[in-house]
Amino acid sequence: MMDFSLSPEQRQLVEKARAFTRERIAPNAVKYDRSGEFPLDICREAFKQGFMNPHIPEEFGGSPHRVLDHCLVLEEMCTGCSGIATAIDANGLSQYPVILAGNDDQKRRFLAPMTEELMFSAYAVTEPEAGSDVSRVKTTAEKVGDDYVLNGVKWWITNGSVASWYFVLARVDDRPTGFIVPADSPGVIRGPKEINIGQHASNTVRVTLEDVKVEARNRLGEEGDGFQIAMKTFDHTRPGVASGANGIAKAALNIALSYAKRRRTFDKKLISNQGISFKLAEIMTRLDAARCITYKAAWLFDQGLDNAREAAEAKWFAADVAMQAAIECAQVLGGYGYTSEMPAEKLIRDAKIYQIYEGATEIQKMIIVGKLMRMKEVH
Repeated sequence: MMDFSLSPEQRQLVEKARAFTRERIAPNAVKYDRSGEFPLDICREAFKQGFMNPHIPEEFGGSPHRVLDHCLVLEEMCTGCSGIATAIDANGLSQYPVILAGNDDQKRRFLAPMTEELMFSAYAVTEPEAGSDVSRVKTTAEKVGDDYVLNGVKWWITNGSVASWYFVLARVDDRPTGFIVPADSPGVIRGPKEINIGQHASNTVRVTLEDVKVEARNRLGEEGDGFQIAMKTFDHTRPGVASGANGIAKAALNIALSYAKRRRTFDKKLISNQGISFKLAEIMTRLDAARCITYKAAWLFDQGLDNAREAAEAKWFAADVAMQAAIECAQVLGGYGYTSEMPAEKLIRDAKIYQIYEGATEIQKMIIVGKLMRMKEVH
């Protein structure tokens, strides 16, 4: 039996997220987009309302939310502003390696405190020459006695300036290995905020590691486990990224639809023009399709099933849908769509990153092809 309905608890969660977005995120979207300031006050309220850190297991102070629940919330928040939503949500990307591969001591020391007070963490894997190709990381971790000494540069690290600790991928000899690195460790240098074209509320910086001493007890798993930990993390987080893109697509559709219903051209409403109405129909259909793939990818993960292909499909397809929806929104608005006084241009700027981070679109297609090559036939 296939059931597409949400549970009463999920519907309540969506309404709560929608209200939070309407009251706190959407009214401040332009402000933070123009200032580039980190939305600490909104994050503080999100923490109080239980929207942050939904991935942390209950035994370490977390809540029983599933990935699908998280996707529903994130779609609503990104409808208001994906930059602010990213600031609220980015902890999950660095937390999941600890959830996946950490021991109880590591989870108690690094995850549990994040349920008690507002804290941030960051996923420090990307480097100047290692983006989608994670295997090319050059950061080194040299074993010195019982500890490790890390050296390298991590780039485009989301929440990098506000993080209390980082998940860092570094090479022990030639073996990619994961480490938890406290941000106050001597030798951790945080660079200035990067000026990106979109998601200005999201804090993205360069993090340099200069002879940073890391205790062996902060190594995740065994030496050489880091690449698999980093890749498995994406199976968990990519449905959430897709949900963020779906939020942008929904915002674009709502703006275009509202404008087309009230704008009159040639003595009739704009939506009566078939060229315009078909654009809206196409955006709606693509959004529905993106949601279905996204929710399936999340559901598979929640069931403990392999979702790598579906997570890649969702991330790729939803990102493309968001980008196209934002551009079509600007087209429907005409001249208004080209001004900074209307939100279409912000949606275009914000949407583009979904085709790049957590594995560019081309990487998602490579993952899908890899799965296809191992299939005898598609059922």
